[in-house]
Amino acid sequence: MNEIPGREDIERAHHLIAPYIHNTPVLTSQSFDSLTGCNVFFKCENFQKAGAFKSRGAVHAVMTLPGESTRAGVATHSSGNHAQALARAASLRKIPAYVVMPSNAPAVKVRAVEQYGGQITFCEPSLAARESTLAGLITRTGASEIHPYNDYRIIAGQATAALEFIRQVPDLDIIIVPVGGGGLLSGSLLSCRYWSPKTAVIAAEPEKANDAYLSFRERKFVPSVNPDTIADGLKTSLGSLTFPIIMQYVHDILTTGEGAIIHATRWIWERMKIVIEPSAAVPVAVLLENAQRMSGKRIGIIISGGNADLHKLLWNQP
Repeated sequence: MNEIPGREDIERAHHLIAPYIHNTPVLTSQSFDSLTGCNVFFKCENFQKAGAFKSRGAVHAVMTLPGESTRAGVATHSSGNHAQALARAASLRKIPAYVVMPSNAPAVKVRAVEQYGGQITFCEPSLAARESTLAGLITRTGASEIHPYNDYRIIAGQATAALEFIRQVPDLDIIIVPVGGGGLLSGSLLSCRYWSPKTAVIAAEPEKANDAYLSFRERKFVPSVNPDTIADGLKTSLGSLTFPIIMQYVHDILTTGEGAIIHATRWIWERMKIVIEPSAAVPVAVLLENAQRMSGKRIGIIISGGNADLHKLLWNQP
């Protein structure tokens, strides 16, 4: 796929991946509605295969690979969710998956990659180290690279989450989506443009990894430099493919602090009785902090994943 996914591309992706993923449920909470003054709907990708929305893009990318491109397997770099999603997708086609992971990747995500049969190479926790290690691995193995977000096949797959959401809950005023590399955000923007153009899409980002926020405000690409956030899935910079889609269609990008992310994570765990990871709590935190400006609206939140490390609960850390 060499161009921005169109309506038919996303529909085709949704049909292709349907046998291999969950059409995830939408949950509501009267307590959260009362707290925010909004009607809030949570699209629960924490219940997705491999525990996150990443399965959508990974399955689509792997299933659309031509047969001759699969012999040497697939390769990527990822802090965790894309890694385990790709390892699982590769296992469906019975091909190798080579994954470069930073040395500080959450242990729960490392174990999941291993359980899905992924072959892990660890590197220093920087984008430069990830990219150089991956380049060497691809040279050595001949595997096909499946980038975590800077790939139109990935974007088309991620777009199916918002497509389902729009069909499950019509007439949403706003959808709030977390942003790291921008695959889910750009896909959500495209789905809303095609199927629900009156729905505004707002991106949510940690203050300590605010490159998308700065890029949006300055109208130019600003890379992520030394991000230091508990939302480990949102540390990456926007990609060359996701950046222009986001700049053209996103309504706003809002940030939130570490304390608010912890509070939102705990609130969802305690009150909704579901497990979410810190990255997935960022849109929740953004809504809690901006509830007044969104009061009375029908708000959709994509809960991006649930791969939390139960040995490092945020509220138990010193």
